[in-house]
Amino acid sequence: MKRREKINAFGFFNVDKPSGIVSSTVVNKCKWLTGTPCGHMGTLDPLASGVLPVGVGNATRLFDYFLEKEKEYIAEFTFGVDSDTLDSTGTLVYGGHVPNERDIEGVIPALLGEVLQVPPRYSAKNINGQRGYDLARAGVEFELPPKKVRIFDIELLGKAETENAFRIKIKCGGGTYIRSIARDMATALGTKAVMSALKRTKSGVFTLENAIPFSLLEEDPPLEVLSSYLIPTQSVLPFDRLPLTEKEEWKIYNGQTVETDAKDGLYKIDKQGAFYGLAEVTDGRAKAKTKLC
Repeated sequence: MKRREKINAFGFFNVDKPSGIVSSTVVNKCKWLTGTPCGHMGTLDPLASGVLPVGVGNATRLFDYFLEKEKEYIAEFTFGVDSDTLDSTGTLVYGGHVPNERDIEGVIPALLGEVLQVPPRYSAKNINGQRGYDLARAGVEFELPPKKVRIFDIELLGKAETENAFRIKIKCGGGTYIRSIARDMATALGTKAVMSALKRTKSGVFTLENAIPFSLLEEDPPLEVLSSYLIPTQSVLPFDRLPLTEKEEWKIYNGQTVETDAKDGLYKIDKQGAFYGLAEVTDGRAKAKTKLC
């Protein structure tokens, strides 16, 4: 296969990942198309589809500034069945009653807020240098400690087409496992449930309405078309721009601090009219925090 010409830019692809492939498949395709290192922000399980932001080039240095942003999902929970993976891809064991809509709505308030959530055993969680899913597949017994997550809202949308399943909209913070919400909701109802479908509709500023179908990337678009899909990094960063003189730009670029009247916090900074990173202001002094070039 002929090597692609390298794209001369950095930013984000907002990709609509289809169900049935792993997130790294999307990343590898973006890497080959651009000729540039890429990375995804927030893994989607193979079963899941929807918004998968992929950082291109040095834009991956900014992932930490997006991790805590709100995410939104449309999930399908099937009741009366359990699995080792907490979703429908695992070994299914049937048993337990199927609740009605009123019962489900009754337990939702207790699942909201900052809660302690136990991650699924089949997850990428690191246990003494090994991934949880590797240990689980090997039959190793282990426990994962609960972690604090934020669940902002859970809305029951009604019954799904799948038997004994309900569609549920969830708004949550980063690091939340939707499969664990299915388990915890079922436990509160005195039964069992698995996540049988999932679509991420929002990840911070990235939404499904503006996402590129992965099928478009599979068509190997030419660079000029590919570049049109690339979202400029500065357009998705929720920070104001710090005004700097040419001399101040030079100082910050070279690791020095400059005086400023700006309030404490993070700011986008330019160099010769082009965005190149973030600066942090503390007590009237600004210093580069993350540079992209």
